[in-house]
Amino acid sequence: MDIVRLCAWGYAALLGFVILTGYIPAFIDVNDMIFGLFRRTWYADGLHLVSALWAAIAAMTSRRASELFFQLFGVFYFADGVLGLLTGSGYLDFGILINGVLNLPLSTRFFANAPHLALGGVAILIGYLLAPRTRTAVHA
Repeated sequence: MDIVRLCAWGYAALLGFVILTGYIPAFIDVNDMIFGLFRRTWYADGLHLVSALWAAIAAMTSRRASELFFQLFGVFYFADGVLGLLTGSGYLDFGILINGVLNLPLSTRFFANAPHLALGGVAILIGYLLAPRTRTAVHA
């Protein structure tokens, strides 16, 4: 199977694991927060579920669908992480609209947004660098 489609399967599995972390007691603190940073919410689970399904459907469909997934997903998630790093609130969960700018320590903003920065950043690399470099005439 093509490397870009395999990466999409990997993202589907990883995003599924993200959902599961909210239901594994070892990852939940006394305040019912995941890793002490993330509040468990139905809309966060929904966002991650839709993202996981999008990745899986792209992987099943075609290389081009997988490339497009990484290009769009990467930009959406990375931008959400940047906004969260700067303001303490992201936009994918409507946090910036619901909570506005939060006065959080930089370390909290960094660790709370690192997953979206990392997932989005790697997706951008896959979508815009790896995919074109591994495309052959057969896949074009």
